[in-house]
Amino acid sequence: MSESGAMDHWDVLVVGGGPVGACAAALLQRSLGNARHPLRIAVLEPSRPPPGAADLPLDARVSALSRASEHILAAAGAWEFIARERLSPYERMSVWPEGLPARSPGALTFDAACVGEPNLGYIAENRTVQWAALEAFESAGGTVIPAVFSRSRIESDYVEVETGAGSFKCALIVGADGARSRVRESAGLVAHAASYRQTAIVANVHTTLPHESTAWQRFLRTGTLAFLPLADGSSSIVWSADERIAAMLLAMPRERFEEELLRASDGVLGTVELCTDRVALPLRRMSAERFTAGRCALIGDAAHVVHPLAGQGVNLGLLDAAALQECLCDAHRVGEDPGAPGPLRRYERWRKSEIAPMALSIEAFNRFLAHGAGPLSRLAQRGLSWVNRSEEVKRFFITRALGLAGELPAAARVPVDLS
Repeated sequence: MSESGAMDHWDVLVVGGGPVGACAAALLQRSLGNARHPLRIAVLEPSRPPPGAADLPLDARVSALSRASEHILAAAGAWEFIARERLSPYERMSVWPEGLPARSPGALTFDAACVGEPNLGYIAENRTVQWAALEAFESAGGTVIPAVFSRSRIESDYVEVETGAGSFKCALIVGADGARSRVRESAGLVAHAASYRQTAIVANVHTTLPHESTAWQRFLRTGTLAFLPLADGSSSIVWSADERIAAMLLAMPRERFEEELLRASDGVLGTVELCTDRVALPLRRMSAERFTAGRCALIGDAAHVVHPLAGQGVNLGLLDAAALQECLCDAHRVGEDPGAPGPLRRYERWRKSEIAPMALSIEAFNRFLAHGAGPLSRLAQRGLSWVNRSEEVKRFFITRALGLAGELPAAARVPVDLS
């Protein structure tokens, strides 16, 4: 509430200042908050991370940022706030199934040089990206409200939002508050969710062999194990295992877990030593039936959650943010209200048409490469070596991994200065 007791009014209120929500707000602030007829943009975020000092240990919660995501973060003004010593560019990805040696001809290798790129992307801490995006948002004149969302009430011409810091009105509420989104629930949007019956074990490890600026991923019959290269020479592991096996791995003493990790990784990076605690993340898939309702839009995990094996969660969310920003900018240029149904319907059609095939592909990889033992799985595994022999097919997959295929928002195609 304002000092006079009147209810504060925002044009766009983003609920959730994680990497995706903060980036969406920064994009909107730089394009619409400083426009000729500026909109008022705010982010509701109760707990922002501290800046990542250069000498702090790297956090285990990381994401693989695609080239498209790099462009979007640059357009939002966030890329310049990310300390380069906390970013790890990776130049190659090596994928192989259980039953084949890691460095055999049957292992599938993607190399950035194949498409004339310097790298395939960057491994970055989630908290570092979040901090940078919030800094970019505030530097452009945006407002961060340190409060928790309680509920919203959508009317024909505004949304009333109740928080722990009081009530607000806005023309458009953006739900960026994660898979269990309270914004989605409050707007009456239905989501379909199911458990993978898997748990992702996340930790950072030291290895006796260098990671070679390569992301290593092995498909096991009970899940997937990935080693993601970090800037200090260590690696972040993401071990997605069936729940029963994950529970046993988490209960193991440190030394026994390290032995199992060595066996599961086929010794590709030599012996391993944990340098952080193990974190357990239950895995679920989720998709909202609708990404929008009256004066409400969902982005990121509030709209869709996919299996982490392809590392696309944050990248899909950042594309949501850029697509929503583009739809709202186009509407603003012709004098439309940011909560008008037209731009929201365009955003929903756009992003659902892009996410559906990606989600199906990830489901197929998880079912037939990470868990299968039948004829289709054996065929899929043989397909890896076939892909490896075709430079044209590999270039197709690399372009997809870079996030440079499909109907992209302008901010994802090239770095765009929105200020």
